[in-house]
Amino acid sequence: MLAYIKLIRVHQWAKNTFIFVPIFFAGQAFDWDLYPNLIQGFFAFSFMASAIYILNDFRDREVDRLHPKKRFRPLASGEANVYVSFGIMAVLIASALLIAFTLNRNFLILLSIYGCMNVAYTFGLKNLSIVDIFIVASGFLFRIYSGSVLSDVYVSHWLAIMVMLLSLLLALAKRRDDLVLGKEGEFVRKSSRNYNVEFINACLAIFAGIIIVAYIMYTVSPEVTQRLNTQWLFGTTIFVIAGVMRYLQITFVSQNSGSPTTILLKDKFIIVTLLLWIVSFYLIIYI
Repeated sequence: MLAYIKLIRVHQWAKNTFIFVPIFFAGQAFDWDLYPNLIQGFFAFSFMASAIYILNDFRDREVDRLHPKKRFRPLASGEANVYVSFGIMAVLIASALLIAFTLNRNFLILLSIYGCMNVAYTFGLKNLSIVDIFIVASGFLFRIYSGSVLSDVYVSHWLAIMVMLLSLLLALAKRRDDLVLGKEGEFVRKSSRNYNVEFINACLAIFAGIIIVAYIMYTVSPEVTQRLNTQWLFGTTIFVIAGVMRYLQITFVSQNSGSPTTILLKDKFIIVTLLLWIVSFYLIIYI
């Protein structure tokens, strides 16, 4: 049973909390009437993502056995039965689509496109360098726009830009970890043949700088300050800068950027910085 719980990667469900991001940035985090739909949407996305993880792990099980960390995944290690895993995958997909169907037609469309896109990613698009990173990053855009659809809350272009840039940064750092862990010229991904550490380091530096600038522009833009009725959002920038710097430190110094979710859940500096950002944002917008 533990092997199958590990197979669906429940800890990765943390990514799907992005579905709640629109109401937080819109100053409607305490509008409790919005949560029933959003919570159901969270589980729909989580079930769909877990089904994709199973399919991806099945496709990559031979390659994963060469990876120092991924070789312990249930299908790669043989802990999980293939047929049982496919049965779980089918149940997860059916559950996700059923929830989406009962919630909102537009959400069903977004979730279906997300699922199809990730199936295409699993069956070949992940082998195309640069394309693979953009597909991973676009998944977070699907999450925030799904949150927008389910809550009927507007998503500003600033929010979409920042989420996309942050997602690209995390995806690049993960690719870098694959390259660093590669042994004797063996790459764990075909797309990695068109990457090297120098190229990814340059991209990380570019995106890190753009993220900080974009966030600063967001906090001082007339659209945001007028809508939220505050001029003090720029004060939260210090926590964004500190968080980005810490993530780059983990990537370049500790050489351990393989799992952004694990970093988010375990790195004390990141956790404290994120909490301080949330508290400061809350105080400025809501208090």
